[in-house]
Amino acid sequence: MPKGLREIRNRIKSVKSTGQITRAMQLVASSKMKRAQDAARAGRAYAELLGEILDTAQAKVGEFTHPLLTKRIVKVRGILFVTPDKGMAGALNGNLIRLAAEQQNAVFVCIGRKGAQALARSGRKVLADFPVTDRANFNEVRPAAEYLLKAFSEGTVDTVEVLFAHFKNTMVQTPRVLQLLPADSLVNQAREFRAKLGLPEPKIEADERDMLFEPSAAEILNQLPALFFKQAVHQAVLESKASEFSSRMVAMKAATDNAKKIGAALSLEYNKARQAAITQEILELTAGAAAQ
Repeated sequence: MPKGLREIRNRIKSVKSTGQITRAMQLVASSKMKRAQDAARAGRAYAELLGEILDTAQAKVGEFTHPLLTKRIVKVRGILFVTPDKGMAGALNGNLIRLAAEQQNAVFVCIGRKGAQALARSGRKVLADFPVTDRANFNEVRPAAEYLLKAFSEGTVDTVEVLFAHFKNTMVQTPRVLQLLPADSLVNQAREFRAKLGLPEPKIEADERDMLFEPSAAEILNQLPALFFKQAVHQAVLESKASEFSSRMVAMKAATDNAKKIGAALSLEYNKARQAAITQEILELTAGAAAQ
């Protein structure tokens, strides 16, 4: 076999092998994507219901203050930076890291190896790094949320924000920074969080609310800031997981499609080269026979 044909055939084998790998990664990401998207959407429903409870309790209690809602002069921003643990997720990691690089007067708490590694390379201060599995259940995320609550309560940071990838749909994931602590009020915090997630305002009007609170609305409202904060952190992680697997599935599908196109082009090139080699061989045999 001519050297050129051998090289083309080796390239075809290499591209086919790569395509099989990306196809397998696409299928794995697709399976995880469906689960992560369902979890993110379920969390949004919980956030919407919690918002209704907050609005109702606030209306019953009236003026409300809480240490987690008390504003202070901002000297140090605490940012929870949520990123994937792995690459091959299109531009998602790069977009998140660029947004993190723009944040000033900030220290970071990380969920996800990619973000922690990028911050370490750039010399940014990382207070802590928490591992979370692909399922990202509440118990896994709670230690990070409690660490941030403690840092805010002790004055280590003056704000708590979360930098994450908001999941819109399979094709669109948007990096966002959302301040969780402090807020003008718990109600405003809930409304801003719902707006960031694209959730509607509670459908129950203030004068139509008929909720019974046990114990009293004031006692429940006193516990809600910490609960809402933990839920918001968990929801941000769920959004990030849905974004990660969606972005990875799309990236691997594009890679698989490209491998097919390149393989088809190489096969065509191989067939043309093989045909030319056969034609040349026939011409040489014909010329040799004619010379005799």
